[in-house]
Amino acid sequence: MSKQSEKILEEQLVDQLQKLGYKYAFIADEKALLANLKTQLEKHNHIQFSDSEFEKVLNILNKGSVFEKAKVLREKKHHIIRDNGDNLYFEFLNVEHWCQNEYQVTNQITQEGKYENRYDVTLLVNGLPLVQIELKRRGLEMKEAFNQINRYQKHSFGAGKGLFHFVQLFVISNGVNTKYFSNFGSHKQEFLQTFHWTDEQNNPLNNILNGFTDSFLEPCHISKMICKYIVLNETDKRLMVLRPYQYYAVESIIKKVKENEILNGYNIEKNGYIWHTTGSGKTLTSFKASQILSKIPAIKKVVFVVDRKDLDYQTNQEYDKFSKGSVSSATNTDDLIRKLNDPNVLIIVTTIQKLNNAISGRNLSKMKSIQHERMVFIFDECHRSQFGDTHKNIVNYFTNIQLFGFTGTPILAENADGEKTTASLFGKCLHKYVITDAIRDENVLKFSVEYIQTFKQKEHIIDLKVEQINETEVFEAPERKEAIVDYIIQYHDQKTQNRKFCTMMCVQDIDSVIQYYEIFKRKKQEGQHDLKIATIFSFAQNEEEMEDAVYSQLGMVAEPQAVYGYKPHRRELLETYVQDFNELFGEKQNVKDTEGFYNYYNAVAKKSKQNETDILLVANMFLTGFDSKYLNTLYVDKNLKYHGLIQAFSRTNRILDKNKTQGNIVCFRNLKDKTDEAIALFSNKEAIDEIIVEPYEAYVEKFNEGTQKLLEIVPQVVSVDGLYSEEDQLQFILAFRAMMRLHKKMSHYTEFTWSDLQMEEQLFADYTSKYLDLKERLDPTDPSKKASILNDIDFELELIRRDTINVTYILQLLIKFNSKHSAKDKESIEKDIFNLLNTEVSLRSKRELIEKFIQESLPHIEDTDTIPEEFEKFWNVEQEKALQELVKTENLSEEKTERLIENYLFTEREPLRKEILDLRKEGRPSVLKSKEIGDRILNKIIGFVDTFVNGISGN
Repeated sequence: MSKQSEKILEEQLVDQLQKLGYKYAFIADEKALLANLKTQLEKHNHIQFSDSEFEKVLNILNKGSVFEKAKVLREKKHHIIRDNGDNLYFEFLNVEHWCQNEYQVTNQITQEGKYENRYDVTLLVNGLPLVQIELKRRGLEMKEAFNQINRYQKHSFGAGKGLFHFVQLFVISNGVNTKYFSNFGSHKQEFLQTFHWTDEQNNPLNNILNGFTDSFLEPCHISKMICKYIVLNETDKRLMVLRPYQYYAVESIIKKVKENEILNGYNIEKNGYIWHTTGSGKTLTSFKASQILSKIPAIKKVVFVVDRKDLDYQTNQEYDKFSKGSVSSATNTDDLIRKLNDPNVLIIVTTIQKLNNAISGRNLSKMKSIQHERMVFIFDECHRSQFGDTHKNIVNYFTNIQLFGFTGTPILAENADGEKTTASLFGKCLHKYVITDAIRDENVLKFSVEYIQTFKQKEHIIDLKVEQINETEVFEAPERKEAIVDYIIQYHDQKTQNRKFCTMMCVQDIDSVIQYYEIFKRKKQEGQHDLKIATIFSFAQNEEEMEDAVYSQLGMVAEPQAVYGYKPHRRELLETYVQDFNELFGEKQNVKDTEGFYNYYNAVAKKSKQNETDILLVANMFLTGFDSKYLNTLYVDKNLKYHGLIQAFSRTNRILDKNKTQGNIVCFRNLKDKTDEAIALFSNKEAIDEIIVEPYEAYVEKFNEGTQKLLEIVPQVVSVDGLYSEEDQLQFILAFRAMMRLHKKMSHYTEFTWSDLQMEEQLFADYTSKYLDLKERLDPTDPSKKASILNDIDFELELIRRDTINVTYILQLLIKFNSKHSAKDKESIEKDIFNLLNTEVSLRSKRELIEKFIQESLPHIEDTDTIPEEFEKFWNVEQEKALQELVKTENLSEEKTERLIENYLFTEREPLRKEILDLRKEGRPSVLKSKEIGDRILNKIIGFVDTFVNGISGN
């Protein structure tokens, strides 16, 4: 074809960006980039630099890492001494008024580093390259553009004056899929840390030309993202950009505050809450909201309120990571009062208990001066904190405040249980991002829930509910707990992929924690396991942290100390368990006082976060607000419901890497109904299948049933060839498609093995081949074939498509094939190649051409390193031949056909019949023949794209 599709996409993108207000700048290399930078900085700052003065500017720009340069970029004023001795102040970026900057677009800048690289599209702000866009043609994997940027980081971004180290955001796209991510510099960048942009209702804007550019790359918006919504993580020294739902949440809070700068008394209508599912990054969102609000002159204080001391510590640590010293954590009530009265402290993190103490009794006189100050309170996990008198005390005392809440599991009418709903305390929900959104965006994992029967029910007990059973002694029977521990010992390695991950076990109450710990300890001494178990629970002295026992015990997820009362032996037992912990990890922890208890708490948390414990055994602690990416399994012997259940399950759903495919929930109580109710409440009633995968055994059973049905239709692979009627073929297609669906689901389980199935892997591959043969027989481009009932069947070919199997993969096998000398090795690889060509969906349309290359070209290639290059030459020749054949047989305009195919690739829209018929040299056919001829040509064009563009990856 006359132009590379990538080139067309680039031209269309540059054109669209110019329409948005970017001025095009022709910049070939770094010399031109520096000349343009001088001009743009002069224009932006309304000054002129002499050459020697500009060298001083470049000296400021040329220092430090990507992280240091990001800080330099954002500094309000820079200073140099002019040639005449005067002081000169200037800025690189107007952060305060982010739309008031100079915007340019350029493409194909060449940068000479370790290697020469040419970058696709660069967005310049005041002459500095702040956004880099890398494009790939449709059909190529997004990861290729991502890997290319990683190569540029190593090879050329830092070359010369290092101006490309100022890039803040990267955008990667193949036209129909587009993602963005921040510049991590020398830090390892994971593809998981790339994000899709969406609209405010969480609908993805994936097409770069149709949605993404107008929304995300619009000059004012991209400036706002850079100036306000990138967090400079001081601990890791890297940039963190907010995801779209985080952006919309913060924007909604800021809008609410700016609309109500003068409050005239407390009004719930001026408040609001953010419903973002557990695990979606609420800490970063709340930090960004606090940081931006604290810079609004009218706002004197932003107070971030948590409901437990451990969350106070954790939030302060997290905030400190984002920006060292940006927040102040109150150590006690007196310290909180001091900080509230200090005008220099803008953001405070505190517990609700300290805040309540500060506005009670003897402290009221110390608080008088700030009672009427304009403040914003942000409540973490607001589904828990505000019940009881504390919320009422706060709004009754302060006269000039707004309240905003963050929760993953709000209290709605259905789960209020007599308490107030989140909306009745905080007003309307300002932004919603529920668990189904997060799973779709791959920001959290699905749950795999298993229910393990721990006792046999008598026949007359037909439907005994969990709550009723719990009233009996059966759940507390020592024999049952022994059996559960035995089960965990037996299956722990399987669940954690041989301890690549760790687990948590939550049990009914503190006494149960003690009983389970003792069983695990005894069995370890007996040599039955070598699991590292850690535990922690509260005792009477920790009243301040544990006083918020506002729920019934059922489903509660904060330590319910008041329910248990004081038992002296608990503290002694905990001290013994702390000693076990010290011996296990070489620590010196103790729980002799409150400070010691929280030091131990943090030590336990750290070990779990670093995957050093195997099981963290708890009653209620750690079931909310605790994030460990290595935690992949939760053992549950506890009654949970609604928000308590989702919060606990969500400890396992943090994304880590491709090995962590799901959060495993192993329930030793029948929580099926409670789980379904919780999911229906916090997403929607249709969402259960989207959130929870069935137990592995259920899929095995269904697959084996499907095998029996299939074998009744086609007892052997060759039987498929004997299916002459379309009705018989349809039966086979539907039966085998059901099996493909099940196989796809089962393959995600760590315990998946073909030995569980009543069909061998090779036999499944053979049936797959026949299935695809049937699909190919339905050739819609052949006018001689009558309409088939099978044309309406969705073959769901994506079920047998493996992302990693593409032409690149085949080329690697061919290189391997050519490098082998023994006939046996060659035969084995050849068999693999032809098996893939027969069974892999993305390769079927290319099979004949690849076979032709293997038979005609491969024997003449001596240097295996040139195979990809030779294949590309061969492919381009065949592509040109196929295009000529298409335009000749249908008598089409070659130029118009090329243009239509290029537009089809990047607008993600099938051409209209009118556009197809306009390609014909002899003009449009009669009305009666328009549909038949139009559909035939369209199917040929789609077939051409499928063969020559889709799945041609990295060649």
